[in-house]
Formats: sequence, structure tokens, C-alpha cells
Amino acid sequence: MGNREDLLAGARRCLEEKGWGRTTVRDIATASGVSMAAIGYHFGSREALLNAALIEAMDEWGHQVGGALSALDDAGQQPADRFAAMWAQLIASINEHRTLWLANLEALVQAEHSPELREQLVAGQREGRRGMAAQLTGVPEEEITEGEVRAVGSVNLALLLGVMAQWLNDPEAAPSAADVVEGLRAITTGFGLVR
Repeated sequence: MGNREDLLAGARRCLEEKGWGRTTVRDIATASGVSMAAIGYHFGSREALLNAALIEAMDEWGHQVGGALSALDDAGQQPADRFAAMWAQLIASINEHRTLWLANLEALVQAEHSPELREQLVAGQREGRRGMAAQLTGVPEEEITEGEVRAVGSVNLALLLGVMAQWLNDPEAAPSAADVVEGLRAITTGFGLVR
């Protein structure tokens, strides 16, 4: 690997070990085995490097989860069972990649002060909403409508962020995949949304 790749790998380790706010330039240089000056040369700033490392990690996570979720399509399950299996995968990922999720939450706060980071996070959210909508509707991503992205993908992303926050803060009381399905069923039935 070159210095740029080493810096990305070191920044990613730091994100996972220390989080966004506690990672220093010195931490990244030590973790990557590259000089502190190289951060400025390759990325311009600590923040830009952390942005790039976080986006790379989230993109990798997205592909990993997407592949796991795609495998569920071949299982011949009923939609509710497939939805529960999807949530089981997502919850497992939250537990497996806890530090990455925490770094993502820190990045959401940092995005208030960084237009570049906000732009990158917005692009990732748009891609995530489209992928979730495609997964849940069974329609290929390139054929999914903007209405489906907004209704299905956005709502599922909102649900994911809430479930994630609960698993990160209070895993003993956080909802299981079955709880998510049952809760949605109860809400939609209670409000007469299901006929």
C-alpha cells in the first residue's frame, strides 16, 4: 500500500478504536506508520481524512449487508419472514460493527460544521434509501420509483437509525427483529393502515 492507503487504513482503525472526536493527527500517523505531514499532503486535513475513511467503511458495510440481504431473496420466504430476516441481519451488523456505527453518529454531528462531509453523508443516505426500497419491494434499484424510495426507503432508514440508537445505548431493552415486525404490525393495524 502507498501512504494514502495506509493513512485511510490507519484512520479507519482510529475511528473504530477511538471514535471521531477523540482521534488526533498523531493517532492516525501512529496507526498508519506515515508522517503527520502526509495527512495534509494527501487529504488536506484530519477531518477530510476521517471523512474519507468513514465513507469508505460505511460503503464497505453497505455492500456487505446488501450481499447478506440479497441472499435472503433466494430463501422463498413470506414477505414478513423476509422482513424479519433482514432486520436480524441489520441488528447483527449493528452489534458486529458497533464502533463504526458510533463513528457514523459522530460524523452526523460533525456534518453540521462540514459541508463536504454533509454532502458525502447525504449521498450515502440516498444510496441507502434506494437500496433498502429495492430490497423491500423486490424491484431492481434502477427501476425503483422516487415515490418508493421516499416512502419505503426513507421510512426503513429512519427505523434503522432508531433501532441502531437503541442497540448502541441499551441493548438489553432494544427491539429484536421479531419485535420490529410485531411493532410495525401493531402500529399499522392500530391506525387502520392495514385492511
